[in-house]
This record gives sequence, C-alpha cells and structure tokens, in this order.
Amino acid sequence: QVQLVESGGGLVQAGGSLRLSCVASGRTFSSYGIAWFRQAPGKDRDFVAGIVGSGRSTDYADSVKGRFTISRDNAKNTVYLQMNSLKPEDTAVYYCVASYFSNYCGRADACPYWGQGTQVPVSS
Repeated sequence: QVQLVESGGGLVQAGGSLRLSCVASGRTFSSYGIAWFRQAPGKDRDFVAGIVGSGRSTDYADSVKGRFTISRDNAKNTVYLQMNSLKPEDTAVYYCVASYFSNYCGRADACPYWGQGTQVPVSS
C-alpha cells in the first residue's frame, strides 16, 4: 500500500506560479513511479506529468510542456510539480498518483494509488 498526501494548491492569478508537493509513505519510495493527473469540473481525469522511480526520466502532457516541471526527492519521499505561467484552463483538482512499478502510470484507470487531491483555481 502507498499513501499520498498533496499540498500547495490554492487560488492564483493567470501568469502566476505554484508548487505542488506530494509526500508518500508505505513502500520504498524510489521503487515506484509517480504521476500528476488533474480533473477540471465536468471533465475526465487527465495525465499532466510523470516521473520514474529513479527520477531520471519524465514526461509531460503537451498542454503543460515548457510551463510545468515534475521532480522528486527520494530522500524526502516527495514529488513536486512546479507550475509556471498558469492559465485559467489549468484550473482543476490536481492528484498525485503512484504506480505499482518503477514507471509512472499514464492512464487514470491503470493507477492504483491516489491522493485526496488539491484544488488549483486560476483566475483570469
């Protein structure tokens, strides 16, 4: 089992920045990949960014490339999502998600462990 707790969400103006954090517990942290998903009102949960267990490889949705950066500190059991140049369309609940394996899960229905989510409203 893996437990995930997100923090760092909150209201931000368009063009601003936020850093989300996700603290994990329950298994050896470096053994599994982590992804961030988001869900806007009335929409499905979408992949935002992923990072493998070692931290050596990352991936991003096209909509956030060049603006968001995912990273992890395996000594602190923590993954971060640095979000810059935020847009109103980034408004969503952001979820930290853990995989069974060293690679991150890229599909919501394949991800076994979810945090409770943190709200990120972006005002125009």
